[in-house]
Amino acid sequence: MSILPENVHSELAQLLDALQSSDNSVRSQAEEHLQNNWVLTRPDMLLMGLVEQIQGSNDPMTRSFAAVIFRRMASKNRKLQNGESTETFLSLPQEQGYVIRQKLIEALGTEATNTVRNKIGDAVAEIARQYSDGKEQWPEILGVLSTLSISPQVGQREIAYRIFSTTPGIIEKQHEDTVLSAFTRGFKDDDVPVRLAAMEAFASFFRSIPKRSQQKYYLLIPDVLNILPPIKESGESEELTRALISLIELAEVAPKMFKPTFRNLVAFSISVIQDKELGDQARQNALELMATFADYAPAMCKKDSTYTNDMITQCLSLMTDIGVDDDDASEWIANEDLEPDESDLNHVAGEQCMDRLANKLGGQTILAPTFSWLPRMMNSDAWRDRHAALMAISAISEGCRDLMEGELNQVLELVVPALRDPHPRVRWAGCNALGQMSTDFAGTMQTKFHSIVVPAIIPVLDSPEARVQAHAAAALVNFCEEAEKDILEPYLDDLLTHLFQLLQSSHRFVQEQALSTIATIADSAEAAFSKYYDTLMPLLFTVLQTENTKELRLLRAKAMECATLIALAVGKARLGSDAMTLVQLLATIQQSITDADDPQAQYLMHCWGRMCRVLGQDFMPFLPSVMPPLMQLASAKADIQLLDDEDEIDQVQQEEGWELVPLKGKIIGIKTSTLDDKHMAIELLVVYAQVLEGSFAPYVAEVMEKIAIPGLAFFFHDPVRVVSAKCVPQLLNSYKKHFGNPSNELQALWNVTIEKLLEVLSAEPAVDTLAEMYQCFYESVEAMGKNCLTAQHMETFIDSAHSALEDYKDRVAARAEERAEANQEEGEEESEDTLFAIEDDQTLLSDMNKAYHCIFKNHGVAFLSAWERLHATYEAFLKSQDPTQRQWGLCIMDDVLEFCGERSWQYQAAIVEPLVAGCRDQAPANRQAAAYGIGVAAHKGGPQWAQFFAPAIQLLFQVTQFPNARGDDDVYATENACAAIAKILHFNASAIPNVQQVIVQWIETLPVVNDEEAAPYAYAYLAQLIEQQNPAVLSQAGKIFMLIAQALEAETLQGQMSARIVAAAKMLLASAGLDLTQVLQQLPPETQQAVRAYFA
Repeated sequence: MSILPENVHSELAQLLDALQSSDNSVRSQAEEHLQNNWVLTRPDMLLMGLVEQIQGSNDPMTRSFAAVIFRRMASKNRKLQNGESTETFLSLPQEQGYVIRQKLIEALGTEATNTVRNKIGDAVAEIARQYSDGKEQWPEILGVLSTLSISPQVGQREIAYRIFSTTPGIIEKQHEDTVLSAFTRGFKDDDVPVRLAAMEAFASFFRSIPKRSQQKYYLLIPDVLNILPPIKESGESEELTRALISLIELAEVAPKMFKPTFRNLVAFSISVIQDKELGDQARQNALELMATFADYAPAMCKKDSTYTNDMITQCLSLMTDIGVDDDDASEWIANEDLEPDESDLNHVAGEQCMDRLANKLGGQTILAPTFSWLPRMMNSDAWRDRHAALMAISAISEGCRDLMEGELNQVLELVVPALRDPHPRVRWAGCNALGQMSTDFAGTMQTKFHSIVVPAIIPVLDSPEARVQAHAAAALVNFCEEAEKDILEPYLDDLLTHLFQLLQSSHRFVQEQALSTIATIADSAEAAFSKYYDTLMPLLFTVLQTENTKELRLLRAKAMECATLIALAVGKARLGSDAMTLVQLLATIQQSITDADDPQAQYLMHCWGRMCRVLGQDFMPFLPSVMPPLMQLASAKADIQLLDDEDEIDQVQQEEGWELVPLKGKIIGIKTSTLDDKHMAIELLVVYAQVLEGSFAPYVAEVMEKIAIPGLAFFFHDPVRVVSAKCVPQLLNSYKKHFGNPSNELQALWNVTIEKLLEVLSAEPAVDTLAEMYQCFYESVEAMGKNCLTAQHMETFIDSAHSALEDYKDRVAARAEERAEANQEEGEEESEDTLFAIEDDQTLLSDMNKAYHCIFKNHGVAFLSAWERLHATYEAFLKSQDPTQRQWGLCIMDDVLEFCGERSWQYQAAIVEPLVAGCRDQAPANRQAAAYGIGVAAHKGGPQWAQFFAPAIQLLFQVTQFPNARGDDDVYATENACAAIAKILHFNASAIPNVQQVIVQWIETLPVVNDEEAAPYAYAYLAQLIEQQNPAVLSQAGKIFMLIAQALEAETLQGQMSARIVAAAKMLLASAGLDLTQVLQQLPPETQQAVRAYFA
């Protein structure tokens, strides 16, 4: 029975018609009417009217559309009288909400048309979600859905599971037996659509429950898997695709529950992938399911006897499914869209899966089965096989880096001949493989194999096909950006002759790529590029002076990039008057840009940044024209849209530069392209402040107030917060250079800045970004210097640090609990997500330690009372099983010793034992920290510490005698121990028995040739011994000279210290009657040359 009068329904029916009109103006007016006359003024009547339309209209289209509008309107946010916001349905008086939901459920039960029933089901699910999220009850819903799930009508059974799928909260709190029987019944239903809906509901429900509750439902998996074979047999690809998506969702959450059935699941999935009668999407989803197990349970995949071989075989097979009906590649050659969307094609799915398998399972598992195929494929007459083999090498090289690096010679023997292949797509794939390998094996490819790679690629630049030419040039970008200038220099003539030739190409994309490659070569070759300057720069100026037509925009942008990178490479002096010509050209181009989508605008920003680096202070006259557009970009607000329906979502998905985020049953669209531009603009502001220093001061206050400080709390985009954190210390430095420290201007800027910095340390939600905020904090304190923080600032800082540490401990505990729940087997690796989370935590605590260090350094004992609040946490870290936590504890004790002088003694009970244990720690970083701590205690701690040093010296000698003490991992601990002994002997030796014996033993711990902080202390003491004519040095003058020569060659001694040690070495040789030339002849020729320069 209708509650609302007929005239209301008549008005509403007309409105619904108008909202569906194909006439844009009619539809716009209707939307305005809906908003102003219904949503804002009588939302209760609107929802009641819509539900009665759903119940009472004779037209299925009207019922369906009313259900869509109901769902949209019910979820709209509405402001209440108390100022709070809530969703429209929940804002209604309780009794009205009750009537509306009853009518909605009745409509669901009586609707006979499947498509309309589905729309009503979506509306029911939305109301159920609102109740569930608001922790409110809807008692009838479960009973209604249970009744529907056993209805004789297929559509009603299906809709019950569809609603469970959308809103799993409805059944989350039910007894497990009830849930098990409901799903078992659905999985065994006579009709496939119901079985699929039950699968989707189970996947949704399973993802929503806590991990500890999941295991009870593992026993359902055989029933779930039994749904698939009949669907495959019937050849219903779309239904199979749906079923596989549900399995993928389950595998992401709990891959281990498939363990008992994994062998069968692998066999089934492989049979789907290789069945060419099925649709591509179903085959690719089966591949995706298998790849998901590699992502989330790599150990399980490795243990399966057939998984790896079968998967690699199928990936390679899919990768040959390319260029159908285009055997001679004529269509491919003619297509100038170099980046078509091929994400749904089989060969791309195969490549991406190979990449994942390599990254997740590693070379040990992947290489042998892959390379059992590749030589055969490379020798095949079919070009598609050769193409697939090369793309496979590109795909696996990153994940198999460690093992492939030693076999690059053999890999190149397979790849390089492909650059002479008769088929253009094979040559293209050969370039692709070399480009990818140049990145994945950066360093090795350039230093060891340049003589194979570069001469192989250069002739491909002459290929008859433009696409192959461009790709060869692109491969050179990868090679050259990782190459040192001395490696590139012999090839520059040949490379640039060919690339200059490509600039004459009739294909614009070839010209654009040639410019990018030349720019990269200039960047790497640096001054060596000077030789080609006169040939190239006039060409670039010509391009930049051509008329600014739409089709030439990208070419001009690339020419700008190339010209400014060349300017950076050859330097200001070589540019001469061209520097001003170039910046004036850039200024002209900037004024000519009118369209928002002009690519020149973005390139231009970076070009200005480079010219600032080239010109330094001479760039200042151009800043007034550069800054306004940059400030506009940097000030951009987030473009965020609430997307109400599928049409809006589809429209946004088709546009580039949007990210969709699900939130409480709605979809939020965030325009990331705007935020990427904002990020780039702030990055350039950092460059200007860095390069121009004090000269940038006129812009500092505005940038700090409008860009940097608001940017720290710009929660829509992590990179904006990170780059804003980089900006703040640079702006402070700029003011400091201009006004001096102390100055009223700098202090005023700091007063505002420090409050905001302390605020974001408490507010930042992302662990990795929080680390950046701590870095911003300590770099800012470092810029401001001594006593810049008040006692209150320090207390507020410790509040944030304490909170961050408690959160960290919770995360560590949660990971331990998850590990226990996941029942990880011996030798099983942590998931990639867990490893990233651990790494983020380590970075955070490391940056927090740097912040404590910086405060202690600039405030000394004034920080002690605030810091004591963290003492218990760091004492616990010192006793931890985790070596990284012990290191953090030791480093903070080192700071107390270094910066609190004699006051450090009051903490000796907490410091001594960790220093002793640290010297014996198996982790080299902890031995280094402990040794350093003992050294600073001797240097800064005062006479109270004297009694500690006799036993401490023996510990330090033990540190220098660890196995492999001079190896890469251990050498810093060894050298710090050497320097610490020198500090004890120099600053605090009053309680050391037999000092002379210790000196003799200490000399054996030299040289110090790695640690630039430790070396000056060790060699200052050595110089003192020489100046005092100590017999320990005079008796072995030749050996002592060699120890000095090693440090000089390694450049660990600089300035006054190197001058002092050279003077001492001369004194030593004179005292011992040794001739410098004869002593030097005992050294290798290059060492002789380096050392002789000091004694000239």
